[in-house]
Amino acid sequence: MSMNDMSIRTFAEALSAKSPVPGGGSVAALVGALGIALGSMVGNFTLGKEQHADVEPDILRILEEADNIRLSLLSCVDEDVTAFEPLSNAYGIPKDDPGRAEILEKCFREAASVPMKILGLACRAIELHSELAEKVSGSIVSDVGSGVVFCWAALYGSALNVKVNTKLMTDRAYAEELNARVDALMDKYWKIADSVYESVYGRFC
Repeated sequence: MSMNDMSIRTFAEALSAKSPVPGGGSVAALVGALGIALGSMVGNFTLGKEQHADVEPDILRILEEADNIRLSLLSCVDEDVTAFEPLSNAYGIPKDDPGRAEILEKCFREAASVPMKILGLACRAIELHSELAEKVSGSIVSDVGSGVVFCWAALYGSALNVKVNTKLMTDRAYAEELNARVDALMDKYWKIADSVYESVYGRFC
């Protein structure tokens, strides 16, 4: 059953169970999707407002991209499950099986690929929230602050889910390449997310 077809209650129950999937990668994707959805809500409330007429073309562009990001992140909820299940099964291969190491290495790569995708989507979602924070006003901007925090959580969660796999890879050159990409994105985008949140929070204090 697709994670996207579950009710909130059923998904939470599946997550809490003693089962490897869904796990942190799926949750990172879902949280990021909720975060960018909040940004979209802000954009939709801004459309048609006279005081924001000058930025309406920008808001329309943001909304179009935000919708694509949301749908991609929701797809990643299931994609992470699909990518992780083979790894979970591979751990059951006898340790004396000559093909075990190669199979595990392939599974580590696949299991890291979806969190890397989520990470990139979360980064772009944070950028869109940064734009929204500059273009909207009033109490609705509080949801920009909330939305960017959820995208921030997706950023951190997906990064961990990449690194838990790269740590176990035998191809250290490939692992360190992924780690460097993660570190560079984390270093840049946590600062942007923090700046957006502080900017929004400061408007109400």
